[in-house]
Amino acid sequence: MKKSYDIDGMTCASCQTTIEKTLKKQPGIRSVNVSLINHSMEVEYDDETTSNDDITSAVRKSGYQAHAKSNDEETDKTAKENKNEIIAESYKKRLIYSIVFFIPLFYLGMGNMLGLPLPVFMQETQGLLLKVFTELILASAIALLNRSYFISGFKKLFLRKPNMDTLIAVGSGAALIYGIYVFALMLYHAGQGNIALIAMFRHEIYLDGAGAILTFVTMGKYFEFKSKAKTNDSIRKLMELAPDVSLVKKDGVFKETKTEDIEKADIIKIKPGMRIPVDGIVTQGSSDIDESMLTGEPLPVAKKSGDGVYSGTVNTSGTLVFKAEKVGSETTLARIIELVENAQASKAPIQRLADTISLYFVPAVLLISLITFTGWMIASKDASLALSMGITVLVISCPCALGLATPVAVMVGTGKGAENGVLIKSAESLENIHDIDTVVLDKTNTITTGSFAIKDTEVFVSAKPSFARILKGLEASSEHPIAKAIYHHFEDEADLEIHDFNALGGLGVKGTIDQTTYFLGNHKLMEKRDVADKRTRAVNERLSDAGMTIVYLTDDTSVLGYIALQDELKAHAKETVTWLKKEGKNIIVLTGDNERAGEAVRRSIGADKVISDVMPEEKEDVIKTLQKDGRKVAMVGDGINDAIALTRADLGIAIGAGTDVAIESADIVLLNNDPADIVKTVILGEKTMKTIKMNLLFAFLYNVIGIPIAAGLLYPSLGIRLTPALGALAMSLSSVSVVLNALRLYRVDLNKASDSHDNQFEEYIVHIDGMTCDHCKMRVENGLNAFESIVSASVNLKKNIATIKSDKSIEDETFKKVVGEAGYDVKKVVKP
Repeated sequence: MKKSYDIDGMTCASCQTTIEKTLKKQPGIRSVNVSLINHSMEVEYDDETTSNDDITSAVRKSGYQAHAKSNDEETDKTAKENKNEIIAESYKKRLIYSIVFFIPLFYLGMGNMLGLPLPVFMQETQGLLLKVFTELILASAIALLNRSYFISGFKKLFLRKPNMDTLIAVGSGAALIYGIYVFALMLYHAGQGNIALIAMFRHEIYLDGAGAILTFVTMGKYFEFKSKAKTNDSIRKLMELAPDVSLVKKDGVFKETKTEDIEKADIIKIKPGMRIPVDGIVTQGSSDIDESMLTGEPLPVAKKSGDGVYSGTVNTSGTLVFKAEKVGSETTLARIIELVENAQASKAPIQRLADTISLYFVPAVLLISLITFTGWMIASKDASLALSMGITVLVISCPCALGLATPVAVMVGTGKGAENGVLIKSAESLENIHDIDTVVLDKTNTITTGSFAIKDTEVFVSAKPSFARILKGLEASSEHPIAKAIYHHFEDEADLEIHDFNALGGLGVKGTIDQTTYFLGNHKLMEKRDVADKRTRAVNERLSDAGMTIVYLTDDTSVLGYIALQDELKAHAKETVTWLKKEGKNIIVLTGDNERAGEAVRRSIGADKVISDVMPEEKEDVIKTLQKDGRKVAMVGDGINDAIALTRADLGIAIGAGTDVAIESADIVLLNNDPADIVKTVILGEKTMKTIKMNLLFAFLYNVIGIPIAAGLLYPSLGIRLTPALGALAMSLSSVSVVLNALRLYRVDLNKASDSHDNQFEEYIVHIDGMTCDHCKMRVENGLNAFESIVSASVNLKKNIATIKSDKSIEDETFKKVVGEAGYDVKKVVKP
């Protein structure tokens, strides 16, 4: 059984690891995942041996409070927002009042050293008692305002589970108690009339240090909290996408209804500019829907009756009426939010080292502080100096920076991905992106559209009715994808009456028109009909090598012509492969097509290898074989017939998928149906890992360098030492710095980043003579795109030019040769 909890009282990574370690010792606990960022945890346990009370009791004994989340998502969301507001307001008030008391405390404590004048009545030796007493009152007020550090810190210390609050409490408490002790000595000597001795103690007072520690730590906590709140901006934005109310049909009339009250099968009207509240199917009207907030795709998507619409998207033009299909937690938007929240709460493998260090960090710092105090006491015989060194070690140490280094970057990275239609299901998946060296691309619906386009056609013998009308008539009754493509291509032609229509299994179809029987099918049918000749064999060899499917039309005696079709490459497929190869990835295409067709696809996109004739159930074996060779494999598919392979791969990426199967089986779901989003995914993974490593390096170096300096390592030789106030300021800034560094990921424009590789390509405009029709355009485009170094080529028939993008420089003579082989002439080549 899995259950989620909100946790109160966590302040640092040590708190997080303490709770996890405590719960893992409990019987029946299978797994525990505590999130310092979200102040929550998820526990998987055996409900026969462990109860909810056992879990909350164990957390309470470790010094914290756990509250089981309700099943009402709206209640949990509201409670969390209210709690965050209360915490933010508490930090703000504490900081403001602490600063109000700290400014005069700092003035009194450091005024003489800075050359600032003190009030006359505090300048003489006799006035020193009043000055110190005033400092004591101000420092005590700051301590009272920030008493939560002492309550939490000493509580955890007595439980033998110290945390960051313990370091703050012991450090500032020691300075405060020592100040009170010195003030008591001053009062004693004043009572004895030893006025001269009072002046000796003026530099022994560290009350300003105690106030500085608490004020700077509170300031750091406030800014850290504000910064961490920004890491959840993407979730907040997603939550705001669903409208509060919508027009729902009730008793025959459309009435405003709260979104949470919408039920399945409700009829909903969406006017232009309104957001769609739930998932459904359009029953009336047509419009363009802006789905960019879910997919990252900027262009609106046309919707008509029978099309699906999704919660959180915006109706941009006409009025739509649709039937609710998925509501509440079942909607696409709700599932996206859930995936992102789960990912943000998960831990990356790289965080394990930081968690282990954090577990022993605070006890180690307490020990180092004690050793520092003892060492300086023995060496200098100066209690004030030794105490200052010991306190500085306590307050400069920062387990928070170590604990926040990974989760804040993961939170921002997964949120950034969600904004761009890249759903990353776990922190481990985000880290795995960085390690992938082989990308396996399923051909259909991943790099090709899955629908056939007419690429070439030629009529050998004129006939009446026309070649086009015969093709349309014969394919009108077929549901085959190729038949549909041919029918739609010629749908403007006049209809013909077909008699004796018959499907010829695996070969084609036949039918009679005006007492003439026509056959439409592949080359095997031509050979069986004994009408194949040198011309048809040459066409078959040439176009099959280009990855096309050729359909021939014949009557009783001869072949009348052919039409060639191809499963079209998706836009950006070749560019994506080129970019991945430049990043050092090995690209393999998986296809169920025959070897010749598979090789044509490999050439067209520039992949390293193609594995053909692969059945859906064999895809997993391919992945396993690659992994046995030591490769880290990412599998990219549509999630429909390759779910097992997606699960088997080191990283499963489902593209253009909103299916339940894809979301369950894949590690990453790309909502947009564009291969370029693979580039976005890799860039996001690389940048997030770079940020995590920077954060961890900073956190380690900060503590490794800061603690020895605080302990006085440089003082004997260089006279450099840190005061407790500077130590507290450094500690506060270290946590904030880690969070701010992670927030830089929000500034990455993945659309621009994924398009930036266009600058790596050479661009050409080739002016061509002799093109007159779409047939000419197809021949030139096919010839150019078949050339290996050309990434993309498109022909503008009106301007008689071809716009070409290549991953290397191409000589003019090469263009002339390629275009010449297609039957046309190159006038000139221009580089824009």
